[in-house]
Amino acid sequence: MKSICCLCVVLLMGLAPGCQEHDEQTPPYKNPNLPVERRVEDLLSRMTLEEKFWQLFMVPGDLADGKEKYRHGIFGLQMETKASSENASEQLMSYGASSTARMAAAKINATQRFFVEETRLGIPIVPFDEALHGLVRSGATSFPQSIALAATWNPVLISQVFQAVATETRTRGVRQILSPVVNVATDVRWGRVEETYGEDPYLSAVMGVAFVREFENQGIVTTPKHFVVNHGDGGRDSYPAHWNERMLEETYFPPFKACFETGGSRSVMTSYNSLDGRPCTANEWLLEKKLKKEWGFQGFVISDAGSVGGMNDLHRTSADFAESMKQAIENGQDVVLQTSVDHFPLFFTRALEREYIDRAAVDKAVARALRAKFELGLFENPYVDPEEAAKWNGHPQHRELARQAAREAIVLLKNRNNILPLDKGVSSIAVIGPDAARMRLGGYSGPGNSKVSILDGIREKLRKSTMVIYAEGSKREDPEALTIPHEFLRCTNNGKTTNGLLAAYWANTNLTGRPALQRVDKELHGNWALFPPHPDIPRDWFSARWSGEVIAPTSGNLTIGLEGNDGYRLYLNGALVIDAWEKRSNTRSMRSIEVVRGRAYALRIEYRETTGFGRLRLLWDYGVDKAWRTRIDQAVQAARKSDVAVVAVGLIEGESMDRAFLGLPGHQPELIRAIVATGTPVIVVLVGGSAVTMDPWLDEVDGVVEAWYPGEEGGNAVADILFGDYNPAGRLPITFPIAVGQVPLIYNHKPTGRLDYYYDLPGEALFPFGFGLSYTTFAYSDLKIDRESMSSSDSARVQFTVKNTGSRDGDEVVQLYLRDPVASVARAVIELKGFQRAHLRVGEARELSFTITPEMLEFLDQKMMRVVEPGEFQILIGSSSTDLRLQGVLTVE
Repeated sequence: MKSICCLCVVLLMGLAPGCQEHDEQTPPYKNPNLPVERRVEDLLSRMTLEEKFWQLFMVPGDLADGKEKYRHGIFGLQMETKASSENASEQLMSYGASSTARMAAAKINATQRFFVEETRLGIPIVPFDEALHGLVRSGATSFPQSIALAATWNPVLISQVFQAVATETRTRGVRQILSPVVNVATDVRWGRVEETYGEDPYLSAVMGVAFVREFENQGIVTTPKHFVVNHGDGGRDSYPAHWNERMLEETYFPPFKACFETGGSRSVMTSYNSLDGRPCTANEWLLEKKLKKEWGFQGFVISDAGSVGGMNDLHRTSADFAESMKQAIENGQDVVLQTSVDHFPLFFTRALEREYIDRAAVDKAVARALRAKFELGLFENPYVDPEEAAKWNGHPQHRELARQAAREAIVLLKNRNNILPLDKGVSSIAVIGPDAARMRLGGYSGPGNSKVSILDGIREKLRKSTMVIYAEGSKREDPEALTIPHEFLRCTNNGKTTNGLLAAYWANTNLTGRPALQRVDKELHGNWALFPPHPDIPRDWFSARWSGEVIAPTSGNLTIGLEGNDGYRLYLNGALVIDAWEKRSNTRSMRSIEVVRGRAYALRIEYRETTGFGRLRLLWDYGVDKAWRTRIDQAVQAARKSDVAVVAVGLIEGESMDRAFLGLPGHQPELIRAIVATGTPVIVVLVGGSAVTMDPWLDEVDGVVEAWYPGEEGGNAVADILFGDYNPAGRLPITFPIAVGQVPLIYNHKPTGRLDYYYDLPGEALFPFGFGLSYTTFAYSDLKIDRESMSSSDSARVQFTVKNTGSRDGDEVVQLYLRDPVASVARAVIELKGFQRAHLRVGEARELSFTITPEMLEFLDQKMMRVVEPGEFQILIGSSSTDLRLQGVLTVE
């Protein structure tokens, strides 16, 4: 007799799955009462090899790509449509304006319905997305960037933030996020420092756990990334890592382990770089021996986008994409993230045609992918209620939380003569700078909701009681040349005149023989660092010629030229005007010519590439904004009319945007100094996600505030700080160097064998790790350790008193550091082991405490075993890594 299941209730706008009777006709994998492992085993036994491979594949895309492409299922899809697009399949990889939360949830429901009801086995997908500091979609709340959240030193607040983000994510139907970034940022030149929680493994671990726990509790798979280092020598992104196992275990592994073991992360993303000669995407030691066996990780491993193919065309450790896939799966990779569904045949066709990838490795990987889907309950409940998505995305409570997070993140770096907080009764204030009237959100951000700029925040704070004068002053970047746009280029192709240049590419470096490719290039702005101009052309061994005409946009003097890996020539009207054919480095070569507006000039450009990192741009100075001095003069006039000037300046950084110089880009330093020269008090507000060197202007300004990328409510939060409605207590999660020559510079380095300074520069930081000022003062006293000695398995309690000795209520971030004076191996000079953010009223004294556990004292000995060695340990408590107020000694017997 058949068993009767519960009454089927129609939920979620009729999108709930149909009633299912669990009898002898029902496959075990569809029975929710069976153990997950039994269901995984049953489903695996029913799958064809092609269906298995599709469960190892995830891409941005949707059913508008063609349902036929997805007939075998797929592990996961990243789905979004641009609100302004008539094509519903247009993908939002840039995370700009898109559909509403309600529309996004309905689309995910419809997509799930296809996979559940129209594919052979009915395997639901895992909808995935990015949520680094808020879901990267329209309508979602944009919180401060990750580095800013780390600067709060408040994991309780961070848990609240990501509980809100998880709610907005889950109600849309997204079940996996490719976040957080828990790479330890040991070099501030790295362009992705903003995405991290800073330079310290302990702080990064605490923040990472606060993040992932909230998502995992709501049934969303988190994906800490990038496993494992992701930046190398020079702070360059994805550069090869050559750290030994000790360095990995001491510095780079701890945040990942914490996310897995404490936070419960069920996925991890591998990094693009190689580790000890093997790409992390297919590194058996890293993925199989360390992650899965030694650490016991039960989740699934995904690749970074395109990184499996990178083994072939970048690392050169495989002959083609099919071999790359074989290496990845057989060495611990589970699910491959690519950028198009059409990439599937490149990686899997050979394995479908013959026994190519080890079947046992395939089944292990598929089992991990399926296990996640069963654990998420997707087979029983694949749908969501779009009205809940509309309710929670951008909820007013979340917006207020974003403002509080921004307040707590802001770091006061300088406050000469207590210039801050400013008096709200000030009669006039100049708000100046490229980041004054625009609120930038940072990398991996959605568009945000009603973003509040610093100018908006100040105006709202002061209402009409103060004259607020705005001047841009300068841009963050003032380029001296621009790419020539296609409307000024002209060529003849197959008898027809068209905009652009006629291009010919050869699979050799001397422009000889029959071209491998001919086409019209609209503009000459080539970057072949990752991909060649065409698949038939080698990326590191080709030549090219572009021919046509350039139309003069004006009469008079025009500067025109080329920028790129030299190995280029430029001819105008048949005359060779630039010759840099001998390859040496990346250069820019410009020539001044006299032109007549509207006249066409014959143009020919030749290029050769022999190294694999080709770049070439055709430039001119037409359209270049040469009025930066005028803009600065206008800002100076605004400052002269004002009682105080707030100058908001910022960085240019991000993914694939590492920095060789750490000063403010463009003419921003000149802007600051020009405003200072007026004699008006100057407050500099920094907008960015990494360290800034300040040598040209720091001593001349009165105040410096690090705002980071403070989120959609950032302008209001900055105004709260500037005018004293909130007392700043953010602390730096990274070290700010005096000069780029000191980098890498971190607080917890190993002891030097001799000296740690330069002939022409100190070794110390400009602003140390953990640093931040307040509008009040705090005194530390009465350090007590409840025992003088302990065994290696005991704990000790450290108590002390902190008192607010100033005139304002405020927060103090109390930091606990440990030092091991004598050890069998060299250890860090000091290490952060605990912190508390405590709010104290004026005159209030509070007793605080830390518990010293054996885990805080242990380290890896010469045999790479974790031990707690007998001896003395120094207990250091203070307000930063250099401002240490209390010291005690604990002996381990």
